[in-house]
Amino acid sequence: MNYSSQPYRPGGFQFIPPAIKAIILVNIAVFLLQMTSFGETISSLGALWPLGSGNFRIWQPVTYMFLHGGGTHLFFNMFALWMFGAEIENYWGTRQFNIYYFVCGIGAAAINLVATMGDIYPTVGASGAIYGVLLAFGMMFPDRYILIYFLLPIKAKYFIAGYALIEFFSGLGSRTMGSGSNIAHFAHLGGMLIGFIYITIKRKEWSISRLFSSLRLPGKKKNGPQLHRQNRVEPPVSEAEINAILDKISERGYGSLTAEERRKLLKAGGK
Repeated sequence: MNYSSQPYRPGGFQFIPPAIKAIILVNIAVFLLQMTSFGETISSLGALWPLGSGNFRIWQPVTYMFLHGGGTHLFFNMFALWMFGAEIENYWGTRQFNIYYFVCGIGAAAINLVATMGDIYPTVGASGAIYGVLLAFGMMFPDRYILIYFLLPIKAKYFIAGYALIEFFSGLGSRTMGSGSNIAHFAHLGGMLIGFIYITIKRKEWSISRLFSSLRLPGKKKNGPQLHRQNRVEPPVSEAEINAILDKISERGYGSLTAEERRKLLKAGGK
């Protein structure tokens, strides 16, 4: 089954898989806390402050991902996370997605700290991690079509490449011209860069794993006469079987399926 060639459906097998749901709920909860009397303290301690500002704390490369500068900032970040991230989580599994999300977010923070040395303004938002998710979508499903403004179709690989170029030149312009932009362009690029490195390393691990798997000695063939197999009509795949397979994909990713489970999923999808 060539999963990457399937039509793009936001949300994939599960409309809102576990990790996406948890991240969205935590971000909303923290944003509501920002609206309380404790909001100023939460933002001050949790935002990612530049090195040398005197306000940087060791936990901020994690906590900044759960703070947002406004309702619009929160909405578009969470919408993008669901739209592209749910497909990745359904493909990889919840555990692998969680690792990837936080690696991209923390990596984006590290790169942003280097890029903002000498600045006095903090950085907030999940955008660094989410740009990593965008990069993953472009690498996993490069030929999927995305509708820009729900009208203009463009392949994911070109869409993501265009975003990266825009962020690069926007970040370069804001640094050279001193525009004072409150958009963390280098955090966005950092998330994509870390995501690219992570996926490249994982792909090599998967390739090595497949190589060793293919080198395993085949089992001995049974000697003697073989019974003639009669062609028989297979029973249809039940809904319970499909649900069990989809649950397995959500927990451990599509790659964990056996050949028989993939065959059943493909057969059910061809109904």
